[in-house]
Amino acid sequence: AGAGLGWGFQLQSPGVVAALAALFTLIGLNLVGVFEFGRAAPSSVCSAQAKHPLANDFLSGVLAVVIASPCTAPFMGVSLGFAIGLPAGQALLLFAALGFGLALPYLVAGFVPAVAYLLPKPGPWMGTLRRLLAFPMFATVAWLVWVLGQQSGIDGAGTLLALLVCLAAIVWALTLRGRTRVVIATVLIGFTALLTATIGRNVLQVVEPARLASASGTAGQRWQPWSAERVSELSGAGQPVFIDFTAAWCVTCQYNKKSTLSDAAVLADFDAKKVAMLRADWTRRDPAITAALTALGRSGVPVYVLQAPGKPPVVLTEILGKDEVRAALAAL
Repeated sequence: AGAGLGWGFQLQSPGVVAALAALFTLIGLNLVGVFEFGRAAPSSVCSAQAKHPLANDFLSGVLAVVIASPCTAPFMGVSLGFAIGLPAGQALLLFAALGFGLALPYLVAGFVPAVAYLLPKPGPWMGTLRRLLAFPMFATVAWLVWVLGQQSGIDGAGTLLALLVCLAAIVWALTLRGRTRVVIATVLIGFTALLTATIGRNVLQVVEPARLASASGTAGQRWQPWSAERVSELSGAGQPVFIDFTAAWCVTCQYNKKSTLSDAAVLADFDAKKVAMLRADWTRRDPAITAALTALGRSGVPVYVLQAPGKPPVVLTEILGKDEVRAALAAL
């Protein structure tokens, strides 16, 4: 499935993005003290968690992988691309090694008491740190809303924000006591259900992306939309092509755009070599882009390819350096 969908494919789905935004909103509200999971969950659930620590650890690992998988560059992307071409046993061994690395800090602290003793002692600072950690959660929600805006447009992003506000209000209402809790929570749940039925479809709608903006403010048509046919057409005309496989949810992609791919000297080299610049936007699922990535031995973004007629394509590193790009252009 990963070979057919690509690594990080879950963030190509507006529904998954919205669900993750709701999850991080709940985590943030919990960290600032709006509610406690132990009080909100039935006692049977709490006791079940205590009896099955291995299941809890496994599900925590699954959640960590789901959240972290889009941020695979620069090292993990190479490992994943390598794993896809391996026999099943070797590929699973590679993923087991990744899981061991994720668990290693906990293992070291558990088996080497001296490491655990270095940790700070419990105290009032823990409450301050807990509330401080809520803000990275809310920042993640802001990023996910922006990602959804790239997929479902401004109406989808606005609808998601409204529903997240309703979610926060419902959670707050459930912390009240007595009849007040029942009345306010019922009203809020009913209002949220009505709002979801009225405009909730905006979150899942498909909006055609606007024409790609230029990485340079002075050349409005510098970047062209990627397609296999366009690449063949340009190559047939003898023109070199640079392809930026990117996605709105890929943080490394955005960094490379703002640093290397918007540098005046780098863009001048592209112009001097008459290189056509194409951008393959993988923000939403696109089987053609997935197939192109698979053909390059990659399963995720960012991927940067420079290809010239009569030469094999040059795949650059995930964290794109200015000197690397200029050197590759000089070799054309």
